[in-house]
Amino acid sequence: MSKTIDRRGVLKGAVAAGAAGIIAAPAIAQPKWPARPITMICPWGAGGGTDATARIVAALLEKSLGQPVNVVNRTGGSGVVGHSAIATAAPDGYTIGMLTVEISMMHHMGLTQLTPSDYTALALMNEDPPGVQVSASSPYKDIKALAEAIKAAPHGKLKASGTGQGGIWHLALVGWLLAMGLKPDHVAWAPSNGAAPAMQDLAAGGIDIVTCSVPEARAMLDAGKARSLAIMAKERNPQFKDVPTLNETLGINYSVGAWRGIGGPKGLPENVQKILAAELKKAYDSQEYKDFMNARGFGMTFADQAGYAAFMADGDKAMGTAMTAAGLAKKAS
Repeated sequence: MSKTIDRRGVLKGAVAAGAAGIIAAPAIAQPKWPARPITMICPWGAGGGTDATARIVAALLEKSLGQPVNVVNRTGGSGVVGHSAIATAAPDGYTIGMLTVEISMMHHMGLTQLTPSDYTALALMNEDPPGVQVSASSPYKDIKALAEAIKAAPHGKLKASGTGQGGIWHLALVGWLLAMGLKPDHVAWAPSNGAAPAMQDLAAGGIDIVTCSVPEARAMLDAGKARSLAIMAKERNPQFKDVPTLNETLGINYSVGAWRGIGGPKGLPENVQKILAAELKKAYDSQEYKDFMNARGFGMTFADQAGYAAFMADGDKAMGTAMTAAGLAKKAS
């Protein structure tokens, strides 16, 4: 007597066995990251504060990640070139960069369509207010004398620098001029690729004033080639206690600041974001980072991914308002 085959039972068994096999199969592991060197793009020139901050962060990441982290200076276009290179890099984590306050300013000037939302925010690492520097041979010994000279000088006679046209140090000067009741272009602005070349030009006599952070000017200050007359902040920098604020010297309650943080192109893989965010916090908390920043007088301010993204978004709105008021905005954001 032949056995009857229950085809439906066989089919059900095969499906069940196949499903069990799928469930039991091990998940495909993601490739280890990083498996090769990482590039960190710096939008500003070698020797400046952004470059210095990028290099200490890169060195600390290199130690913790076990792969070289190479800083590449991509300057030009008032910061547009470097920031564009970060935004358009492959979103694989092998190209990240130092985002600076200019990313919240450049699109308001019509220089680029890039905004903070075009990046993956990873961590805010630093924030600094600007100082007012003159050369050692300048006749202006204090900020009051310089302010009086600026007011008395014909429109455009005095020249200042520190960053690109419409950059944060340019806006710092504009804000100060407006606070003194002057036109925003009363002092002519000479664009530069960062504070370091501007300070060299100042020492050489090519310009009269540099508005940049005091730490960025430190090399020339220590060399006796420049003097810092004031700082545009609510309080003095503990590392430069002899530099007064505008408020205590001129009665002008005006402050502004530059910031630097690490970001990558939009769409970084979640595992890469997680690793980088954790390692950046570890770097920020390290004694080596603290010693490096304190030795140079750089301000230390940290924000995690969500905090940094919100910080940039808020700053973008504030800069748009300020630049419009100063006549620097060329299009609505």
